[in-house]
Amino acid sequence: MTSTHRAYPWLAMGLMLAVCIAIVLSTGLGFIPITPAEVVRVIASRLTGDTGLTAGLDPVFSYVVLDVRLPRILAAVGVGAGLAICGVLFQGLLLNPLADPYTLGISSGAAFGASVALLADGTLLGHLPVPLFAFAGAMAALVVVLWLASHDGQLSANTLILSGVIVGAILAAGISFMKYLADEQVGVIVFWLMGSFAGRTWAQVGVVFATVLAGLLVAVYYGRDLNIIALGSRTSDSLGVETGRVRKILLVAASLLVGVCVSVSGIIGFIGLIVPHLMRMVAGPDNRRLTVVAALAGGLLLLMADTVTRAVLPAEVPIGVLTALIGGPFFCYIFRRRGAFHG
Repeated sequence: MTSTHRAYPWLAMGLMLAVCIAIVLSTGLGFIPITPAEVVRVIASRLTGDTGLTAGLDPVFSYVVLDVRLPRILAAVGVGAGLAICGVLFQGLLLNPLADPYTLGISSGAAFGASVALLADGTLLGHLPVPLFAFAGAMAALVVVLWLASHDGQLSANTLILSGVIVGAILAAGISFMKYLADEQVGVIVFWLMGSFAGRTWAQVGVVFATVLAGLLVAVYYGRDLNIIALGSRTSDSLGVETGRVRKILLVAASLLVGVCVSVSGIIGFIGLIVPHLMRMVAGPDNRRLTVVAALAGGLLLLMADTVTRAVLPAEVPIGVLTALIGGPFFCYIFRRRGAFHG
């Protein structure tokens, strides 16, 4: 057993503990400061139904913790985990270290679909389901990117990111046109596109966590197949892996995850790029283990970023802007280190 295998359980448990601690600490930060002990008392009271646990606490604390901060915090954890899982799947399937929902244009596709739904709200078309349109946009963008990057039925990893950039640029123009059509409602689309967890509800948290859990189970279940696919199509075929079928299942699962995450948070870039690389250094290349720790680390990273924008900075900065400022230089580092476009 290698040192990586021995360290994996401790790494997973450590990350899980760090996420729980970060949730409690983050919930206490804000305009109304609440101590970690008080946060735990409020949450425990709601879970157990024992009102005696909150005796002596300001009644406002329960509202602030349970209705204002905790849904937003858990939404950030869920979206971060979902985007990290997508990054692991895209990098493993497409054999490209720069592949993630943002760089492949998948997030832009989901954003375009969601923008259509937001624009339709209040028009003759009525209320359209944002997650459904975001998923449709993500799938459409993925199909176009794969089509552009393939030649004679073979997928070219060298042109994959370039294809994502092309599709992303076209979709950006489409989103700009949507904003033009929105007229007085343009502020809603613009604010949503920059990424934010403000005002998230328990219903949205439930949808995100259900989707992320399903995506995690699918990714872990097919983790061994993904490991074999990384060895090349000839090797995977000779070992009995149905490469085409597995690839389609995982691409659909990843696109569904992107669609749901983007519909809840807007465009948040580079989480799916940064986290898999960092976790691969400590957890190893086995996708079954990597997916789990990447999900935990992604949730932790995005929660920390959202806490900074919400409770530390003097004015709230859209979370998508902050992750782009962090992820952009990291993208440049990976690009130069791997020489991705030079074979």
